[in-house]
Amino acid sequence: MGINRKIEFEKAENLYLDPLNPRLGRRNVSPTTAQSAILDQMKDWTLDELAISFIENGFWTQEALIVIQEELYGQERLVVVEGNRRLAALKFLKDATEGRSPSRRWDEIVASVGKIDPTLFSKVPLIRADHRDDVTAFLGFRHVTGIKQWNPAEKAEYIARLIDEKGMSYQEVMRKIGSKTEPVRRNYIAYRVLLQLEDLDEEVSLEHIEEKFSVLFLSLRESGIQRFLNINIRAEPEEAKQPIPEDKFPNLVDFAKWMFGTNTDEPLFTDSRNVGRFATVLGSREAVAYLRSTDDPDFEMAVRKAGADEQELVERVQRATDEIEQTLSRVHLYVNSTELKNVVVRFGKGSLELLKKFPDIHDELVGGSG
Repeated sequence: MGINRKIEFEKAENLYLDPLNPRLGRRNVSPTTAQSAILDQMKDWTLDELAISFIENGFWTQEALIVIQEELYGQERLVVVEGNRRLAALKFLKDATEGRSPSRRWDEIVASVGKIDPTLFSKVPLIRADHRDDVTAFLGFRHVTGIKQWNPAEKAEYIARLIDEKGMSYQEVMRKIGSKTEPVRRNYIAYRVLLQLEDLDEEVSLEHIEEKFSVLFLSLRESGIQRFLNINIRAEPEEAKQPIPEDKFPNLVDFAKWMFGTNTDEPLFTDSRNVGRFATVLGSREAVAYLRSTDDPDFEMAVRKAGADEQELVERVQRATDEIEQTLSRVHLYVNSTELKNVVVRFGKGSLELLKKFPDIHDELVGGSG
C-alpha cells in the first residue's frame, strides 16, 4: 500500500517520537533511546512557536503526521517518521496543561490562553505508511532538497544511510530525493571523512566540524585539498567508504585541526571564503612545514609562504586596471565634477605609491626625477 491517502486521528499519548530521527544527531540515534530522552534533546527546537500556532489555529489536517507501526521498546507502536517537532510540541503542551511543565515558558503559554481545546491532544491527524522505506522519497524531497531542510550534517547522514544501509547508488539517491548526482556524491564522501576522523580518536573537535559541515563539503571541491588528502572526489560508494587512505591520516588530522580547530585551539581562519587560499597553503611544502613546526601559526604568514598572496595581488591590480580602462571611456564627460576630482586625487596618490615599489616601471612611465 505504501503511504495511505486516508487521514486518521489518534491520541497524542499513543504516538511515539522516532528514536531514529536524523535530526537527533548521529550520536543520539538509537532504537533504545527513551521517549523522555528524545524530548529532552528536542526542548530547544523552538517548539513553543508550534504550540502557540496549535492553540490559535488547531492542528491542521494538511500537516498530518506520517506514522508507521513497528516494534519499539518491545511492543508494536505508532512511530512518527515525519512530524516529530509537531508531536513533541503537543506532548510538551499537554504536560504543561497537566501540571508537568518542562519549563516556565510552557507555563506562560498555558496561562496566557486559559483553556485549551482537549481535542488538540485526543484527535491528532495522521497518515499511515506501511514501512519506513515508503517514506524515504518524501523525507528526501522535504528535508534534503525541499523547503524544510535539515542542517548540512543531517542531510549528509541521511544520504549516507540510503547508500550504506539500503545499498543505493548515487544515481538512485539522486532520483529518490530530487537532487543532483555530484552533490549526493560529495555529501556522502564528506560524511565518510567525518566518520574517519571520529575513528581516529584525535583531539579534533567533531562538534565543530559537524556545525560547519557545509565548509567541509565545499572544501572537497578544491584540488589542493584533494591532493593533500589523496582523496578521489569521483569515487563510487565502495571506494568512498574509506575516502582517505591510511598513509594520509596524519594529513587528515592536520587538515581538520587547521580548518576547524580543536577543543583548545582556534582554527587558522573563520571566514569560509578563505578555503581556496587554505587549499593553496596545503599545496606548498614550505607552508605546511611552517604550520606543523609553529606552536601558534598565522594563516596570513602561511599564505605568504605558499605564494598565494602574490596571485591575489595580481588579480587585484588586474581588476583595478579593468575598472580604469572602462572609466577612461566616459570620464571626459565629468571633468568638472568636484566629487570625481577628489576621487582622482586619491587614486593618483595610490598609483604613485604603487609605482614607487617598482622603480624601473616608475622611471619608464613617470621619469627618474621623482
